[in-house]
Amino acid sequence: MFAIWMKLALDISKLSLETQQVIALRLLKLTWGGSDAPREATRMVTEKIVAIAETAAKVTTGSTVGSVVNSYRKKVRANRRRLSK
Repeated sequence: MFAIWMKLALDISKLSLETQQVIALRLLKLTWGGSDAPREATRMVTEKIVAIAETAAKVTTGSTVGSVVNSYRKKVRANRRRLSK
């Protein structure tokens, strides 16, 4: 049981670090402006709305906290890869 909680704590810690990286990359993109800035702002808001809906669906169908965290981590990592280019 302890191992499960430790894995969850580690995954949440990784998620928070990866999220901070995405926030920094997005802020840079928004600060630089240009044609990419409005697209990124729209994409950011759209992603958050979709993520909330997906999380609500997972919670109502009985998914675990770990699966919700892993789902967010996949999306955050994809954003980090995309924004790092």
